[in-house]
Amino acid sequence: MFSHVILFKQLSKTLNMTTFEFQTQILQLSDFIEGFALKFTRNEENAKDLAQDTILKAFKNKDKFAPNTNLKGWLMIMMRNIFINGVRKKSNKMTTYNSDDYKVINGETDFYSPHNILGTKEIMAIINGLPDDLRVPFYRHYEGFKYQEIADELGLPLGTVKSRIFQARKLLAAKLTDLN
Repeated sequence: MFSHVILFKQLSKTLNMTTFEFQTQILQLSDFIEGFALKFTRNEENAKDLAQDTILKAFKNKDKFAPNTNLKGWLMIMMRNIFINGVRKKSNKMTTYNSDDYKVINGETDFYSPHNILGTKEIMAIINGLPDDLRVPFYRHYEGFKYQEIADELGLPLGTVKSRIFQARKLLAAKLTDLN
């Protein structure tokens, strides 16, 4: 019976990562995180900001990380979502277009957005090139509709709508990364 107690303590110790251990592992990956952010932003300052936002969000969401899983993958997905959500949120604040048809947000180019690199027409062409079953829910979400509203409008289950929007984001991020 004594050996079972020791085994249980060892097992619980490996499964329950302390906050310090978690933060240490993330900070050890900071160069990787910043390098990955550079693939999205193509700008060192914006990459540093995106990496910092990702690390901060990871620290805040430590309880959502499952121990003994891929920390790098978890951080990459989190960063990609921050980037794509930043594109969507910032594009809703658009005020003007300049002569090259690049978005300008309140006099400045979008912070996380690939609009710094790609023209709006190019991005819309990528979105329009998505398969209809992904493009329609994605575009409705991009326009500000909630998942349930989109599901009701399209007559689809809520989970299907969420999945299709996720898949569209994934394809969009990959295509934007490939263009840069």
